[in-house]
Amino acid sequence: MTVKAIVHPAEEGGYWAEVPSLPGCFTQAETLDQLRLRLAEAIQGWFLADAEQEIDDADAQPMLVNV
Repeated sequence: MTVKAIVHPAEEGGYWAEVPSLPGCFTQAETLDQLRLRLAEAIQGWFLADAEQEIDDADAQPMLVNV
């Protein structure tokens, strides 16, 4: 899975990034390498949290997929 993230320089140094297609999914780090790792964790966490939300449709089921 490929997800687009927007990377910004942080005022205090380092970087922060947001994933526009996943509301509330963002992270920060000192280096771009660290940011890539943290983005992967944030994206996985976003999907896990979303899967744990209560589902209104009785026929729907959450599915966890490794990315």
